[in-house]
Amino acid sequence: MPLEPDGNFRQFISGVDASGTPRMHYSAPGRRLRSMARYFDVHPQDPQPRAITQAVRIVLDGGLIAYPTDSCYALGAQLGNKDALDRIRTIRKLDDKHHFTLVCKDFAQLGQFVNIGNDVFRSIKSVTPGSYTFILPATKEVPRRLLHPKKKTVGVRIPDNRVVQALLAELGEPLLSSTLLLPDEEDPLTQGWEIKERLDHEVDAVIDSGDCGSEPTTVVDFSSGVAEVVRRGTGDPSRFE
Repeated sequence: MPLEPDGNFRQFISGVDASGTPRMHYSAPGRRLRSMARYFDVHPQDPQPRAITQAVRIVLDGGLIAYPTDSCYALGAQLGNKDALDRIRTIRKLDDKHHFTLVCKDFAQLGQFVNIGNDVFRSIKSVTPGSYTFILPATKEVPRRLLHPKKKTVGVRIPDNRVVQALLAELGEPLLSSTLLLPDEEDPLTQGWEIKERLDHEVDAVIDSGDCGSEPTTVVDFSSGVAEVVRRGTGDPSRFE
């Protein structure tokens, strides 16, 4: 419920802590305060189908979720959801040049969104599923707002994580995704409960399956047809050097 204005912000009660003390959230004037995020505590190896179905329903309804991957937590939304795309940019303070990633279930899904030759396909297949993001020429199926403005490329990955695989199987299409790295912080968030506390009114759901690490994926740019490692991360970069 809203309370009295406090300086340039309004205070809102968003819940209570263990002692019964109200937790406070603050909203700038004119900014719509979103409802609190749903919280799903799922098993990392055998995620509960009901929780996965409810999380996917939130995505299909236009929501933004925070979810674990095989490298670190990420923000995810339905492909083509401009509002969610803008929300990710706001949360992370990203500019229009940021490369978003399409998180895919398998190569059949990935192949709909990128142009990939036989040699590149074999190189990527040898390390997937895994903690790599690949930058490849995009097909016409990729919304223009997701493309690199000059190269017409997009980032894609197939993660080795059962929770993500369950989400993608239920969703039936890739997740538009970005690493959950907050502005002015060096490391991504690693705990679902902390994400829930810090982004409670910024996302619509948090999927918690435990700590999944803080190191992001290794990024390999294949847009020229030759591998170029542009970020070293969880995946072994020596495979492409």
